[in-house]
Amino acid sequence: MADDASPPEPLQGAALIKDQVRRLPDAPGVYRMMGEEGEVLYVGKAKSLKKRVVQYAQGRFHTQRIANMVHLTRSMEFVTTKTETEALLLEINLIKQLKPRFNVLLRDDKSFPEILIRRDHRAAQIRKHRGAHSIPGDYFGPFASAWAVNRTVNSLQKAFLLRSCSDNVFETRTRPCLLHQIKRCSAPCVDLISPGDYDQLVEQAHDFLRGKSRAVMKKLSDQMTEAAEDLAFEQAARLRDRIRALSSVSQEQSINPQTLEEADVFAAHAEGGQACVQVFFFRAGQNWGNRAYFPKVVGTIDAADDESGILDAFLGQFYEGQAIPRLILISHDVPNRELLAEAFGIKAGRKVEIAKPQRGEKADLVNHALTNAREALGRKMAESSAQGKLLAGVCEAFGLETTPERIEVYDNSHIMGTNAVGGMIVAGPDGFQKSQYRKFNIKSTELTPGDDFGMMREVLKRRFARMLKEEEAGEASPRPDLVLVDGGAGQLDAALVVMADLGVDDIAVVGVAKGPDRDAGLERFFIPGKTPFMLEPKSPILYYLQRLRDEAHRYAIGVHRTKRKNEMLKSPLDEIDGVGPGRKRALLHAFGSARGVSRAAVADLVKVEGVSEALAQRIFDSFRKG
Repeated sequence: MADDASPPEPLQGAALIKDQVRRLPDAPGVYRMMGEEGEVLYVGKAKSLKKRVVQYAQGRFHTQRIANMVHLTRSMEFVTTKTETEALLLEINLIKQLKPRFNVLLRDDKSFPEILIRRDHRAAQIRKHRGAHSIPGDYFGPFASAWAVNRTVNSLQKAFLLRSCSDNVFETRTRPCLLHQIKRCSAPCVDLISPGDYDQLVEQAHDFLRGKSRAVMKKLSDQMTEAAEDLAFEQAARLRDRIRALSSVSQEQSINPQTLEEADVFAAHAEGGQACVQVFFFRAGQNWGNRAYFPKVVGTIDAADDESGILDAFLGQFYEGQAIPRLILISHDVPNRELLAEAFGIKAGRKVEIAKPQRGEKADLVNHALTNAREALGRKMAESSAQGKLLAGVCEAFGLETTPERIEVYDNSHIMGTNAVGGMIVAGPDGFQKSQYRKFNIKSTELTPGDDFGMMREVLKRRFARMLKEEEAGEASPRPDLVLVDGGAGQLDAALVVMADLGVDDIAVVGVAKGPDRDAGLERFFIPGKTPFMLEPKSPILYYLQRLRDEAHRYAIGVHRTKRKNEMLKSPLDEIDGVGPGRKRALLHAFGSARGVSRAAVADLVKVEGVSEALAQRIFDSFRKG
C-alpha cells in the first residue's frame, strides 16, 4: 500500500539553526544566514562556529533586530578558516560584496583623495590623486575631501613652484604658462630652472608633507635672510612669499596635535535609531580633515554597547580599501580590538595599534570627534525628517503605493548628437546619494544624431538589463521605487517600451516636462494612464522635484563637458595601434610634441626606445593618410 504521508515541513528559523549546529565544528570560520529567496540576511565570523551559532538557536536575543533575523532565516552556509583573523578578513570581504540586510553597512566606501608627487618624469609633477597606488611616486593622505586637497596643492604650488600640468602640455610648451606668471610654477618645461634646482624643490615639498615643516621653513627663512643681506631683494621677496604659503598650509590645518604624528580618530554616536561615525585624519602632525559617516543599521540602536558594535563593524569595512595608519584612536572599546589590530597589521605589513585613550591630548581629540559626531547626527536627523515629508508628498502626488526609498532621475546631454552621454542621479531619505550616480556613454551607431528618445532607450535598457542580470546571479542590486525621466510624453513612452521589453513592471515611471519657454514652476508631469498635470506653483513638492531634475541636468552636462574636453585633448598618437602610454611618452620626449612625431622619418622613429621598425612605419603612415 502506498505511503500517503506528506513530506515534513522544511525547517526554518531557530529550529533550522539548531539542526545545523549538530554538524558544525568547534573551529573558526564565517557563517551566512539566508532568507526565503536565497538573499543573504547576515554575515558573521566566529572563533568557534559551533559555540557562536548555537546562541541563535537558544532564542534569547538582546534585540528585536536579531530575533527578526533568526525568524527570517531559511538556510545557512559555513566556511571554516585556519584562524579567527582569517575569519575576520573573510567576513569583511563578504559584507562589502553581499551587503547583507542585517549587518552594519558602510554606505559611502569610495577612496579618499591624496596628494601625489609623480616620480616617473624628468620633472616631477604634483597633483591630486584618488584610487590605487599604481603610478610611481610619493603619496600623501588621506584628505577628507577634494576641496582640502585642492586647497593644499594650491598652497604647495606657491611654496615649492612644482608643475601640475599633464605630460602632453609639458612637452608641447614653448614658453612659460600662466601659472609661472602668477608665481605658482618654476617652468621646468622651458628650462627656466635647472634639473638639479627643480629636484631640490621636489625634495623640500616631500619633506614638508612628511612632517618636516619646521626644518623646511627654517631653511627658507635662512635663505631669505642671506638674500636680503646680499641685497638680492627680489629673490628675498620670492622666498618670503613661499614661506607665507607654507604658513597658510599649517594654519589652515586646524587642531594640529603636538604629540600625534600619524593617526585616524573614530567616534560613534547613536540616537533615535540612527548612528554617526565621525573620522578625523592626522598625518605629518597636521589635521588633514574629517568626514561624517551614517552607517546603515537595521533595528533600534540606543546603548553604548550598540555604539561599540557599530564601531567594531565599521572599522573593518572602512579599511578594506584605505591606507592603514600606525595608530587608530576610538571613542568606544570594541569587542574585536585585538583581532582587528592583528588583521590590520597583516594588511599593512607592520604593527598597528588600536587604542581608547583615557586622558591627555589624545583623549581630547577623541572627545572633539565625539562632539562632532553628535552634532552631525542631529543635523542629519533634522534633514531626514524634512526629507521624509517630501518623499511622502511625492508618493501622494504621483499616486504611489508606498513612499519611495530610492528615486532615479535620468537626463541626456549632447551637442548636435556629438559626445552624447546619459546621466543617472539617485535620491532618497538621505538626500542625494552621489556615490550611486552613473554615466552612460551612448554607444549605438544606429541612432540618428540628436535622437533623444533613442538615447533614453539605450540608457534605460543598459541600466535595467544589468540590474536583472545581477539579481539573477544573486548579487545585491539597487532597485528604484520611482524613475523620473527628463521630458514629456515622448520620453515617457521610450522609457515604458524598454521597461515592458525587460519585464520590469513594478517600478513607477514619470516624465517631467519643462514649462513653456522652460519656465520653472510650470512643469507638467506625465504618468501612464493619466492626464498630464501640474503641481501648485509654490508647492514644496514641486520645488523638490525641480531640484531632482536640475541635479540630473547638472550631472549630465558635467559628464558631457568632461567627455568633450577629453576628446579635444586627445593626441593623434592615441589612435595608433601599438602606441600605449609608455611608447607615447617616449615619442613625446624624443620629438617634443605630436607635431614633431608627425614630421619624423621612419629612421628617426626607430631610434626611440620600444619602437620597432614595423611600428615606426605604422606611425609614419598614420600621419600621412590621404
